[in-house]
Formats: sequence, structure tokens, C-alpha cells
Amino acid sequence: MPHTFSSFPTETLISRPLSADRVSTSARSMEPYSGDGFLSIVGNISNVSLGVAPRCTYKEDFKRVLLPAVYSIVFVVAIPLNATVILKIWRTRPNLSRNNIYMLNLALADFLYVMSLPLLIYNYASHDYWPFGEFACKLVRFQFYSNLHGSILFLTCISVQRYVGICHPLAFLSIQGGRKIAWWICGGVWLVVAVLCAPTFHFAATGIQRNRTVCYDLSTPKRSVDYYPYGMALTFLGFLLPFVGVMVCYCRMAQILCRPVSCQGVSVATGEKRDKAVRMIIVVATVFCISFLPFHLTKTMYLAVRTLPGAPCEMRNLFSIIYKSTRPFASMNSFMDPILFYFTQPRYRRSTRKFMLRVTTLRDKGTGV
Repeated sequence: MPHTFSSFPTETLISRPLSADRVSTSARSMEPYSGDGFLSIVGNISNVSLGVAPRCTYKEDFKRVLLPAVYSIVFVVAIPLNATVILKIWRTRPNLSRNNIYMLNLALADFLYVMSLPLLIYNYASHDYWPFGEFACKLVRFQFYSNLHGSILFLTCISVQRYVGICHPLAFLSIQGGRKIAWWICGGVWLVVAVLCAPTFHFAATGIQRNRTVCYDLSTPKRSVDYYPYGMALTFLGFLLPFVGVMVCYCRMAQILCRPVSCQGVSVATGEKRDKAVRMIIVVATVFCISFLPFHLTKTMYLAVRTLPGAPCEMRNLFSIIYKSTRPFASMNSFMDPILFYFTQPRYRRSTRKFMLRVTTLRDKGTGV
């Protein structure tokens, strides 16, 4: 039996009584609405007679082009990159360094996230239609946030490891059973991520809009106020604290690395180690500033705006567009993290150069025949 318009999830604004000129007459409002807060135009019509505030209709047609295109590129690029990193590290597992243990878990988190992208590509390309069921909706949203915050925490572990090695070398050398400790830390990170993101299974859900099943990203519109404290706590614990910690470590590392090697307290013995540390600082800072910072900043603003009872529809729609436009940036860390591995591992850079040289030589021989 098809669903009626009255069954739509709605998100009502509480504000001044509505005048007739506040009613939307846009022809675009009759298009299918997507999964995070799209509201029926019928609600606007009924509100005119009741003299209350209108319900918002979000216009997010850009998602149907932007997100499938970007997610498809990320999927095609990130799958082989992360698979290569995992295989290269795993082949050296008897002699894994602590840094490579963290890199292995980072690549695994990125790989698991990328594996969920085909469902999202289909969802956004099909005008937010979700045919895969309630559990798959919850699982995909959990995968996105758990692996996003897993990447943040593993990058933090790599940064702290490098900070201790450069700024406190004696403490670094005195640690016994370093690889075992690194594995325990990774297990702790996965546990923390699971606990932080577990409420996603509670808030993410499917719903019906215009007789189509949709998968809500953050929460259903009715639960936006309930989601707000959790969303802010997740941003604070899963992004802000690690981000501040990483920046503090890097500022201290920069002070040490900028000193002459002869100065007291400088532990970098060779130019290669110094260059390796500088490359890591640049790459990790770039990943945080490009991939993580815009997403969490706009998400925080959107969460705040959508819980304001008097926020106009235009403001809600604007912040919704801004927030959802940064989702591609959040997914880009899946192929930016392998770049970190490449730039901080001289041995693998040399092997890659040898491979490219061999391919070039074979190609030249083939064209010279």
C-alpha cells in the first residue's frame, strides 16, 4: 500500500505566524526530496490554514551529481592504493615498526570505508532512493563515521609517535616491547571508535518521502534535537581533541627541527630523518585541514542551525548545502592517507621509482622495435 503524504518525516519550525507570501511556489518543490530533512510541500499548504510556521523544503539537487561523481573517483583510486599499502606492510609483518603498525590500521580503516561507497553512489545517483533495508542504512552510516574517526585517531597515534621520537628520544628508546604496545594501542583505538560511533545505529534510520525509501545521514528530522548533544560530543572527542593534540605536537616538532643539528636537545641525526619528519608534518597537517576540518566545521554549524526553533527555511537550506558539499572532502582522506605512507617510507619510494623506471624502459624498448 503506498504511503500517503501525511506519513512523511517532518521538521517544523516554530516562529511567527505565517503570511501568505511565505508559502513556497517553486516548481522545484515537487521533485523528490533527499534523506536528511526534506519535507513535504503539503506541510506548507496545511500550515497556511493553521496560521503556523512553514515546514522546510531542502533543495539539494547538487548531491545527485557531485556526490556520485566524487565517491566514484574516490572508490576507483582509494581501493588499489590502500590495498597496496596493506599488502606491502603485511609482507614485512615479522619486522613491523610501530609506525607501520599504525599505518596498517589506518589503511584498513580507509579500505573498509571505501567498500561502503558503492551503496552511497547508487543512493545519491537514484535521487536518494535507498532499497537496501534498515540495517544496511545503519551499517553504512556507522562505517562512514567509524572509519572517519578511526583515521583521525590513527593519524594522531602516528603524530604522537613521531613527536616522542624527535622531542623525547631517550624516553622513546627506553620503551620495551614497542610493537606489542603499538598493537594494544591500535586495539584501544578501534574500541574507542566503536563506542563513539555506536549511537549511529540508534539515530540513523530509513524513512518514507514521496513514496520512496530514504536513508537519513545524521538522524530523522523528528530526532534532530535529540541528536544534537551526541553530534557535538562526537565532534569534540573524535575530532577537536585529536586535532588540537596533533597541532601541539607539530608546533613543538617544528621548533626542534628548525634548530641546528649541533644544538642541545636536537635528536635528528641525519638530514634524511629530518626530511622524513618534515614531510610527515606537511602531509598530516594537509589531511586534517583539507579533509577533516571543513567537514566537522560545517557539520557543527548545520547541527546548531537545524535545532534552532526560529531559524528560517532559507538559512537551514543554506547550511545544509554547505555541510553536504564538504562530504567529498571527508572521503578524500581515503586516498590521501596512502600518500602519507609513500612520503614517509623512503624504502617504498625507492621501490616505486625502480618499478616506474623498469616500466619506462620496457615501453621504450617496445617502441624502438
